[in-house]
Amino acid sequence: MTDENPLVLRQDDAGVATLTLNRPAARNALSHAMLRALRAAFDTIAADAAVRVVILAGAGPGFCAGHDLKEVRANQDDRRFAESLFEECAELMLAIVRLPKPVIARVHGIATAAGCQLVATCDLAVAGEDARFATPGVNIGLFCSTPMVALSRNATPKQAMQMLLTGDLIDAQTALRFGLLNEVVPAAALEARTAALARQLASKSPLTLAIGKEAFYRQLELPLTQAYDYTRRTMVENLQTLDAREGIAAFIDKRPATWCGR
Repeated sequence: MTDENPLVLRQDDAGVATLTLNRPAARNALSHAMLRALRAAFDTIAADAAVRVVILAGAGPGFCAGHDLKEVRANQDDRRFAESLFEECAELMLAIVRLPKPVIARVHGIATAAGCQLVATCDLAVAGEDARFATPGVNIGLFCSTPMVALSRNATPKQAMQMLLTGDLIDAQTALRFGLLNEVVPAAALEARTAALARQLASKSPLTLAIGKEAFYRQLELPLTQAYDYTRRTMVENLQTLDAREGIAAFIDKRPATWCGR
């Protein structure tokens, strides 16, 4: 893509940054270049204090069709290419999880393979009724092993294995039932509903959101006793922040809070 047609578009509005995958003719397939561009966009946002929430969307008829299989086939004999591609993909997913700001997937059309992985990796996901999801690697002899990581942390084991073993498309309501989505809305309402949710999150203390997001993912990987020990210490530290003091005072005084991010 040229500078006039970047792989990832960014639009900012009142603390909400919308990142749009911009390969509509390729169903926003995650080429090596697309992965790097998206990772760079998230790295830039991580350092941008003006951004409080991120919306991840796709241009054209679908959200994301996964890896670019034409590029994969062209480099199939190059093991280093495969290692680099999947390393870039894993690092992107980790960057989303580690970003100290909530990320909302806005899903329309298809979200398949690594595209489904993107949806499962985002903190929240809203989909239009037209959205469809699949991890279809099994159908082409390439099991969706890396998408499985995010998928299995959203859906139950039986539901995740159903998607992984069959490769079948599921509709938005099934994805909601499986735990991949927070909401399903009419396609015409998707953009407005996602924007409203993003604005709601952006109204919270950015420091509190960052503390909470980090704590959520860290405690998930801990045994129960360690999780309580870690989150107890987290709450003690959180209570010492200026935003916690302001929030408690505002609640008691029945007034809107004014966040300082400290």
